[in-house]
Amino acid sequence: MSSAALPALARFRRAWVTDLPVLLVAAVWGASYFAAKGITTTHTVAAVLVLRFALVLPVLAVAARRGLRALGAAQWRGAGLLGLVLGGIFLLETYGVVHTSATNAGLIISLTMIFTPLAESAVTRTRPSRAFVAAAGLSVAGVVLLTQGGGFTSPSAGDLLMLLAALARTVHVLAMARVKALRRADSLSLTTVQLGAAVAVFAVLAAAPGTGPSPWTVAAGFGAAEWAGLVFLSVFCTLFAFYVQMWSVRRTSPSRVSLLLGTEPLWAAAVGIAIGGERLGLPGVLGAVLVLAGTAWGRRSADLRT
Repeated sequence: MSSAALPALARFRRAWVTDLPVLLVAAVWGASYFAAKGITTTHTVAAVLVLRFALVLPVLAVAARRGLRALGAAQWRGAGLLGLVLGGIFLLETYGVVHTSATNAGLIISLTMIFTPLAESAVTRTRPSRAFVAAAGLSVAGVVLLTQGGGFTSPSAGDLLMLLAALARTVHVLAMARVKALRRADSLSLTTVQLGAAVAVFAVLAAAPGTGPSPWTVAAGFGAAEWAGLVFLSVFCTLFAFYVQMWSVRRTSPSRVSLLLGTEPLWAAAVGIAIGGERLGLPGVLGAVLVLAGTAWGRRSADLRT
């Protein structure tokens, strides 16, 4: 192998070291729609979110105790504010999924792929490359085809909530990359503070009158299947996912992270086929190919800019 090829190979390997965990996050988030619908109703959203986060928070607090003591006041404030945004994301997504179809939810949340590079360009006053925008558009077109197997229903209040969730995801990713106070803090401590702030939001909502049964009442009514779904949402879709997102966004661009996370609907379709017995049909298969092609193209264009 020539000496000129070695740096390119090294960059390729470093890119995959960063990208593969993010793709795994997209996979578990894709499966989260199936899991959340199995354990959540309109009246138990806040209670289920309390349980989901509270299961992992004590473990995180113990594991991150040294890092938490090392955080400065500015880092606590920054992570706490990000936690409030994170709490808003989960509330919007969970209420949105309950009030709309999984098809609409998967399509609308994928718009984060478009929102993030546009927002990043506005903040940094630079234009995203035409190749990157085209790649994101190709991925979104693929999602449209991918979700047509279930039929796109007419817009609803749940659709608006999912749109707001996509915007909130964009804010969260950009803030993680740009809050200077957080750049030197370890990912585990920052994830712990964020989840702690989110749990506080959910606990206040769950305790408010008229918001449904308490978390303890909901937990008492869970069977083995519901507990399995809750553990999956807690450990993989919460703890693993947000730790990886915090870790990766400081090693690559927010736009690249969002593009990779934009494969989430593809994984949701895969779970639906494997577990739910759904069928994609020819449009869905074509959509899956477009999502993969758009993501690969976007990653390449992001490599060329860095």
